[in-house]
Amino acid sequence: MKFTHKIKAAALIGAVSTVALMSGCSMNPSASLNGMKGGGHEYLLTVTRPNQLHVIDTETKQVIRSCDVPGIFGQGTVEPSPDGRIAYVGTNKWEDVAGFDITNCEMVFFAKQSDNNVTVKSFVSLAVSRDGKELYTIQNPTRKLNDRYEVMQPQLAVFDTSAGLDAKPIRTFPVDRQITKIMAMDTGEVILGGNDLQAINPQNGEIRMLSKLQNWDRAGDKWVQPDAFAMHSLGEHVDEFIMPYFTIKWNGDPGDMEKAEFWWGMSRVDLKTGEVEQTETVPFEFIVFNFITDPADSNILYGAFNTLSKHDISEKKTLAVHNMDHTYYNLNMTHDRTIYVGGTSSDISIHDPETLEKIGSIQLPGDMSTSAMRIAYLK
Repeated sequence: MKFTHKIKAAALIGAVSTVALMSGCSMNPSASLNGMKGGGHEYLLTVTRPNQLHVIDTETKQVIRSCDVPGIFGQGTVEPSPDGRIAYVGTNKWEDVAGFDITNCEMVFFAKQSDNNVTVKSFVSLAVSRDGKELYTIQNPTRKLNDRYEVMQPQLAVFDTSAGLDAKPIRTFPVDRQITKIMAMDTGEVILGGNDLQAINPQNGEIRMLSKLQNWDRAGDKWVQPDAFAMHSLGEHVDEFIMPYFTIKWNGDPGDMEKAEFWWGMSRVDLKTGEVEQTETVPFEFIVFNFITDPADSNILYGAFNTLSKHDISEKKTLAVHNMDHTYYNLNMTHDRTIYVGGTSSDISIHDPETLEKIGSIQLPGDMSTSAMRIAYLK
């Protein structure tokens, strides 16, 4: 009996192996990923002119895929799916969205948002639900008439990510104007980054306030209405959303610049819990386009523009400043705390988080301009 069981077991294993070979499968888990590493391996995503999505291995610091994006370059918005496999790209002068399988550059999703005499623009706004089933944009429509343009109501558009290459919104809800960067939370809501930080339920359109900015009600007239910079969606490496802002505190009469304090601040949202933190971070000493949080210490922020800077917001002081070779709009960070600074030109500068010294560079075939740099965690 034991011998018979062994024969049956061997036959079963052989049959399974034969089926696997016939279907083109392999015992190597990377086979279905076209040689790319799964298990949460980190890939950096960005877009360059004329209009290409680039997939960069953060281990080798090499570009391993360059996918041609249809349409005219927009602003380089990129949004990875939760499993890291699909990269959604804003294209065609902010009008369309294309989704690519980063393992083979196959386009698996496409949404043309403009239709007939209505032109739709989505500025920065691109987000994917935490389960990967829905994609969100903020649509800013304008109707072209014979004698004038009609500016229409902005709206959150909800797409089914499995809709293929002719995706249409399955739900829309009116939202405020001037919303740009958005991001989905575990609560199911979508953060709306604009004049204020709001959260919208994409199932029924209900909106609630997360953090007041343009409409804040700080004590008396001591604080100037903040100027928020809502250009790039960042924070996936620590599951958060950051909206940086600049403000002034009057210590004398309003307008008395000699006694005034100039501050960077931020509204920071935990994507898992929805908890919001709003605080002034460090004194304003130089321009910073974007901030990211150190995964090892939420009190440590890094910022980039003409400099790469490191800040301790618990002590409200700048710890280090490194002068960059040129202006960089954007930055991101991997789990090992390596800093990648990009945007503007055709190179990504790589830096040590302790010293901020440059430790490497990645050259791209075109300039990134205003493009995002996002991290995809390939499952």
